[in-house]
Amino acid sequence: MQYTEVTLHLSKLDPFRDMLIYSLGDEGPYDSFDETSDGLKAYVPTNQYDESYLKQCIDELLQLDGTLDCRYEVAQMVDKDYNEEWEKQHQAVLVGDFCWVRAPFHPKRDDVKYDIVIEPKMSFGTAHHATTYLMLTFLEELDLFGKSVLDMGSGTGVLAILAAKKGAKPVVAVDVDEWAYRNAVENFERNNVDVAPKLGDASLLTGETTYDVVLANINRNILLHDMEAYIRVMRPGAMLMLSGFYEHDIEALSSKCSSLGLNLINRRTRNDWAALQFQKP
Repeated sequence: MQYTEVTLHLSKLDPFRDMLIYSLGDEGPYDSFDETSDGLKAYVPTNQYDESYLKQCIDELLQLDGTLDCRYEVAQMVDKDYNEEWEKQHQAVLVGDFCWVRAPFHPKRDDVKYDIVIEPKMSFGTAHHATTYLMLTFLEELDLFGKSVLDMGSGTGVLAILAAKKGAKPVVAVDVDEWAYRNAVENFERNNVDVAPKLGDASLLTGETTYDVVLANINRNILLHDMEAYIRVMRPGAMLMLSGFYEHDIEALSSKCSSLGLNLINRRTRNDWAALQFQKP
């Protein structure tokens, strides 16, 4: 496949490099990244490259910080397997001291309680991004044994896998992206966990099935749009954990959840990203 390489130069790396990776890779078509000393290289199939989308992502950063400078160059690459190249540089992630998220080619660690193997096929959710990391730390603190869990926007399935390893049952993982869905199915089998994958969005949440815990690591706009659907499938006393948004979005998400009767019980931030935990009365 022919790829286009976009080299981005940032006058400030933190947290803007992570923001770009999230915007280009989670919400956009870019499927691999290499960090550089002053920014990153981003790779996208040439037939999916859209300069207007790239400029939109950059403009969103510039609006956050008027002193930030971002330049970029675009080049056509020779035809090769960039997913294979990305895998060679992929690093495992230690979450706190309880969870080790790794690829099949990384060694297992015996000093952590939960070993999670994720094939790095570029679906969102390898614990490298701050939002996934924050959600995993929330799950660490919950007693999930025998609890029903819904993971919306499941990506690689890493959150659903940890929930299942902690004894949650049933666990349902939903993603609208077919690539992510297929990747998650492989990861559920690889980790030998009982998780029911579903391809779709919040329209699947009719209320016929309810849950003790709902996870949604997506983005601000989708969370706000689908909040009523999440609450519809939450049992009394159920937990809702949200991430996929910036610190400056906390007020909007908190106000929305509060207006729908949820109580905020926890909030965390990491590298300008945020996660919130709510409970239904």
